[in-house]
Amino acid sequence: MPLTFLLPQQLAACKEAWAEEEDPHCWILKPPASARGAGVHVVHKWSQVPKKQPLIVQRYIRSPYLINGTKFDLRLYALVTSFDPLRVYVARDGLVRFASIRYSQECEDFGDRFMHLTNYSINKKSATYASNTSKDDCEGHKWSIKALQKYLEDFGVDFEHLWQQMVDIIVKTLICCEGPINRLTQKHTTTRYNCYELFGFDILLDESLKPWLLEVNVSPSLRSATPVDFGVKSEIVKDLLNLVGFQLPQLMRSNFDMSLLAFYGLNDDNITMNPVLHSYALSAEERLKHKHYETLLEDDGILERLTPDDVRQLVSSEDELSRRGSFERVLPSACERGRLLLQGPFRRYYNVLLSAWESRFGQERRAGIARLQSLCSEGVHLIVPQDPIFPECHSPASEKRQKKNVTRNMSILAHKERQHRG
Repeated sequence: MPLTFLLPQQLAACKEAWAEEEDPHCWILKPPASARGAGVHVVHKWSQVPKKQPLIVQRYIRSPYLINGTKFDLRLYALVTSFDPLRVYVARDGLVRFASIRYSQECEDFGDRFMHLTNYSINKKSATYASNTSKDDCEGHKWSIKALQKYLEDFGVDFEHLWQQMVDIIVKTLICCEGPINRLTQKHTTTRYNCYELFGFDILLDESLKPWLLEVNVSPSLRSATPVDFGVKSEIVKDLLNLVGFQLPQLMRSNFDMSLLAFYGLNDDNITMNPVLHSYALSAEERLKHKHYETLLEDDGILERLTPDDVRQLVSSEDELSRRGSFERVLPSACERGRLLLQGPFRRYYNVLLSAWESRFGQERRAGIARLQSLCSEGVHLIVPQDPIFPECHSPASEKRQKKNVTRNMSILAHKERQHRG
């Protein structure tokens, strides 16, 4: 990522970096919580930098890789379905957004937003803006990433290597922020089912094709204003909805068409959400196992005896993977980027569990799934602790709600078992 400062908190450090840089200066100013290029400016004088208002100041990459003489950046989409464990998927296609004026490094051109900014909402107003009629074509001022891949490969570029570099940027960025997000998620949610997030990563390639992270956007726009947008985003939305696995709430049972359920061989018990499968609650034995593998710098033996909580996590991970569509799962992983999660403060039990699972069954997935199916046929995944323990970061109110949920779920399971026997 280019050198970046948050003002006014880091004003002194920003001024020092500015003073150490040789002329001509070139920095980009971004207001917080903004979108579509609003309030973004390229400056070259210290007097142009507001000193007191909230602002992001980032060193401008003056030598970007150019296509047809114009600057461009890439929008990659990353879906996080869980932060503990950290499960990350990257859409294999995305957007390439071009500026609509040929690029120049001259200071007098820094004010030309059509030259230095790539946002569609800005460049569509340019007299030189050209649309693209197909996401497969290398024309106009917005391409798909797959079109860019074809273009670069025609010039001998190893795009797969470049892609993996960009994926590494995404993974390392999410690992850096997983700590505070985990604490707040566990404090304010009562079930793992509540949360997922789609992030928009904006990446720029410099003249040597080195990728630079510019910013990360929460809840990126999925509006499809052009054929390229529709071609890329419609597939992302479809696969996202399948991947996150929306489930019918239990309250909908009374609305089911029983004849339709019978036609598909289903009943109203097995198609609605079971809160037991998404609980944070642990038994005393499970909590001890968590502490053991969080403190050891090894994962030997973690898969030997799978607890009910282990089985729920692994089933969720495998089910999710089977629904990924055009998304590529980048975490958990048995490769080097996955091992980053096993170090220091990132070493959480579920990350260790899934890393060990990928190392053991990543190339023999059918064998792993068969083991989980066997355990589920015995009902192991439905076993809930009699005296549940919750993560330390949960608030008292959250823990009280969860214990109430666990008690209710145990009553539901007991009632189902009596019905089954009777």
